[in-house]
Amino acid sequence: MSQNNGDTLTPKPENAITIGISAQVLFNMDKEQQGLEDYIKYQVEHEMQPFSPGPAFSFALEAVNIQLRELYPDSKELFDVVLMTNNHPHVGLRLINTINHYKLFIERFCMTGGNSPIGYLKAYHTNLYLSSDPDKVREALEEGIAAAIVFTPEKITEVSDTQLRVAFDGDAVLFSDESERIYKAHGLEKFLEHEKEHKNKPLEHGPLKGFLEALEKLQKKFYDKGQRMDCPIRTYLVTSRGAPSSGARALNTLLSWGLEINEAHFLSGAPKGPILEKIRPHIFFDDQMSHVKGAVEIGTVACHVPYGISQGPAPK
Repeated sequence: MSQNNGDTLTPKPENAITIGISAQVLFNMDKEQQGLEDYIKYQVEHEMQPFSPGPAFSFALEAVNIQLRELYPDSKELFDVVLMTNNHPHVGLRLINTINHYKLFIERFCMTGGNSPIGYLKAYHTNLYLSSDPDKVREALEEGIAAAIVFTPEKITEVSDTQLRVAFDGDAVLFSDESERIYKAHGLEKFLEHEKEHKNKPLEHGPLKGFLEALEKLQKKFYDKGQRMDCPIRTYLVTSRGAPSSGARALNTLLSWGLEINEAHFLSGAPKGPILEKIRPHIFFDDQMSHVKGAVEIGTVACHVPYGISQGPAPK
């Protein structure tokens, strides 16, 4: 997100990495508990009072866009945030004033007045959709769009303001849930046998593979200028797989896709919290709520990807 300096900086949607973020996770909008008419009236009456930042506020890091413009002044391949909300357009006045207050560069709004915004995601060329609403996220995933449910820690860990760090689980996130199904059905021993036997057979893609591809597309623009180690985007694989037993298949899959991951952490079933505490990612994606809850407990903004055999209702 960037300071609003005019229309000349607006990226072309077909070239940008477009992140559709629900207003409820970009900002804290707790007053939505009251009736609709009272809610609209309240927001209009408080239109000059900015919302406080929400869990996704720091995700679309402006440092990436600033450095891209320095290297490629005419490039339109930037991060582009679209604010997605089913709020009434009258609430948009307070949202616009909030964006101006924080000097954010968010030009595109989707305000659907009570209807679901999911049907518009493809029209906005959305690479990733973030929301706290499980139903909307599942709807987006069914449409083939990378999406995740955002969970907010009580106190968010401080993250880098110069490097965007994105951490992914492997199975049922970057990869399909093929191997996870074998583990669930037949246990660890059969899972390890299967992975060893198929270590050179790539896994099918999971729901967030396309988002990793989009991130790497921007990373390569920095690599091409000799800035591999100084790249303002860094990606992490944080998986419960063990390196010698089943990690080879994960790495071979990424290699077959022509994709890199900057760091890979194979934990062989150990808790992910201590690694995430060290990484301090802006956002972490996992399909299992036990790992999401563990990440939230240590202050990480964590997202549940309700995909595959491990999906289930979000905890209350």
